[in-house]
Amino acid sequence: MNDGIMRRAKIVARSGTRFRLPSARGSKPISTPTNMATFVESRSSSEEVEHLDIPIEHSPTLDHPIRVRSRPVAYGVRIALHTHPWAQVAYTSRGVLRVATVDSTWMVPPSRAIWVPPNVTHEVVIVEDAYLRTLYVDASVVPAGLGACRVVEVSPLLREVIAALDEEPISRQRERLLGTLALDEIIRSQPLPLSVPMPNEKRLRALCNAVLADPSHSDLERWSSEAGASTRTIARLFRRELGVSFSQWRQQAVLARAIPLLSQGRPLAQVARELGYQSQSAFSAMFRRAFGESPRAFFARDGHDDRDTRDVDGA
Repeated sequence: MNDGIMRRAKIVARSGTRFRLPSARGSKPISTPTNMATFVESRSSSEEVEHLDIPIEHSPTLDHPIRVRSRPVAYGVRIALHTHPWAQVAYTSRGVLRVATVDSTWMVPPSRAIWVPPNVTHEVVIVEDAYLRTLYVDASVVPAGLGACRVVEVSPLLREVIAALDEEPISRQRERLLGTLALDEIIRSQPLPLSVPMPNEKRLRALCNAVLADPSHSDLERWSSEAGASTRTIARLFRRELGVSFSQWRQQAVLARAIPLLSQGRPLAQVARELGYQSQSAFSAMFRRAFGESPRAFFARDGHDDRDTRDVDGA
């Protein structure tokens, strides 16, 4: 990794950009905190920033505690940093999302969904053209056990329930029953290991941002040198800040980088080489240990629903 990438990582880790956004109903635009999780390589001059603007008909209320908003969203769109008093479930039947909070980043592949609890500061970046369905869930109906972000599998039942909630017209009773079933499916789903935790310590955060941009190098000594610290210091910081070793954390970074590459249909051998693996079989074995299935099986469920080809207002 060259010095330019490292300098950009340090700039991202230390800067605090102010977003001046119009306030959506019940939502709050905020400043980017200095420790906001990010992928350095994702920032580009061509990135389109979309300000959060939830139409009133999609905002959850006590009478209508779960609402659905569906729309196609193009690659490169970033829904800027914001917070709101309700929870949300972001799900794509096609395309990949990246969701970042202050202390973690999640890659969300097709046919998976991310749960974001109420009042959690986050941003969403469209990593690949996506058809996005978002459930907005009033805090009054959020069940116990969903107090933290998680990525879950979208089961066939959950997919159909979300589609049914998106139909118009829908009675209040049907909306409540379907909403309860959707939340039950989410809480029963096993969280997937798709988060990359981020530290607060400035040197380690700069290093982590640099690794996220290019996770192919596994040499901690090299990364420590780039960060201007000893290997022992960086290893200690990983344990203190994140509770894992560098190699454990880097595996999560590799998986996060692999998701959009594999979703694009790139050959597995090419992805393995790009991520620093000497063989396709070694990469596949690591992937299988993390997800319990091969990359091919993991992405075999990504066929999008024909209902998601329609035009949707608010794209």
